[in-house]
Amino acid sequence: MTVTDNAPLTAPRPDTRPDICVSPTLRHPRPDGQDRYTISEVAAFTGLRAHTLRWYEQIGLMPHVERSHTGQRRFSNRDLEWLDFVGKLRLTGMPVAAMVHFADLVRRGEVTHAERREVLERTRHDVVTRITELRDALAVLDAKITFYAGAHRAPEGA
Repeated sequence: MTVTDNAPLTAPRPDTRPDICVSPTLRHPRPDGQDRYTISEVAAFTGLRAHTLRWYEQIGLMPHVERSHTGQRRFSNRDLEWLDFVGKLRLTGMPVAAMVHFADLVRRGEVTHAERREVLERTRHDVVTRITELRDALAVLDAKITFYAGAHRAPEGA
């Protein structure tokens, strides 16, 4: 079971939705039911190092990774979905401790939906602020590039 598996093991009621964190562009290498990946396969698929995946598990960001009868980690498509979501959180600049806190909220179940929403809303606000700052910086860069491009032109009529 992964951190995103907080839905009941039985079929969900029609009025409930499991809490999944799936990017619309994420494609699984294997179909559900055949999705038992080794740590090296997950590293190759996600671009994360095996050391990072082990560390994520150690700190509680990626708990409950299934193990084979020999003790090897076996990741599922749900694990890949969670790792994709964690990657998105990393891109926002969210500190690792905050991501671990969010993972703990997910593990605690539906009673934490409101708190999870608050965390994501704060993160979204931070992202929007950062996008605004980056757009301003881009406008300054574009103006400087335009200035320097014009400074190297030969004078007209020369």
